[in-house]
Amino acid sequence: MQRSERFDSAERIIRIGFWINAFLMIFKLGAGYWGHSDAVFADGIESACDFIAIFATLLAFKLGRLPFDKQHPYGHGRAENLAALLVSLVIILSGLWILGDSVHAILNRSFKSPAIIAVIASFLTIIIKEWLYRFTNKTATRLNSPALLAMAKDHRKDAITSVATLFGVCGAFFGFSILDPLAAGLTSFFILHIGWHTFREASHDLMDGAAPTDFIEEVTRLAENVEGVEHVHEIRGRRSGQYVIIDLKLEMDPDMTVKTSHGVATKVKELIFEGFPNVGDVMIHINPHEEEHEDLIRL
Repeated sequence: MQRSERFDSAERIIRIGFWINAFLMIFKLGAGYWGHSDAVFADGIESACDFIAIFATLLAFKLGRLPFDKQHPYGHGRAENLAALLVSLVIILSGLWILGDSVHAILNRSFKSPAIIAVIASFLTIIIKEWLYRFTNKTATRLNSPALLAMAKDHRKDAITSVATLFGVCGAFFGFSILDPLAAGLTSFFILHIGWHTFREASHDLMDGAAPTDFIEEVTRLAENVEGVEHVHEIRGRRSGQYVIIDLKLEMDPDMTVKTSHGVATKVKELIFEGFPNVGDVMIHINPHEEEHEDLIRL
């Protein structure tokens, strides 16, 4: 898949989520207010936070698809990681807000009797958000996009929230009023867990965390199978948005000419690009095989 196609596909998914989330935000805020349900209204506030996060993600994709320049020689892919970090913070703040609101309602025994519109809003949110999760996660996994994966998790978080909201609203509708804030409070812990997991992954990438071990092993096997490569001396990988940047040290015959070794290195790079569409760049250093050499590093 070409670079432009990857970004077009991701941006299309974000736009769909953006407008669907806008509809759900307005619908749930109205249903919660006129349907007398704090849980549904809180769900609408959460959707408003998601609306802001998705808008930020959309801007990040527009920035992330820009090619490298003098000020950003490694491209603008980290904009996606920053967007994922923002989404994670929105999820965590939403969870804390819902938890605080539910505790306040239970302590003050400020219970309400929801109308049927609140029940309908919760049910529709479950169906729509679970579909959005599956739809977004499929593309996010294919593109290996951190921003889209964060969005998919946020959609799943909304679906889980709405299950508990539906349970609470139905219970309150039939007379058990305490279930409305109680269900919202219990769900907040699921939200906080998802937010923390998303925050940890985004932070890992922003701090140049290591690429997955199985990915590194596959790239190593591919490189060592190329004729002229005696051994992969060292390999490192780090994420930048949808792409992985690889640093590769190859051991070759010390009597090999510069031109020949360059050709072998180019072959390795071409095969990596063919085999791994999510690799954005491969930087190769050549060392003499079975000869003492010192790798200088200051980190």
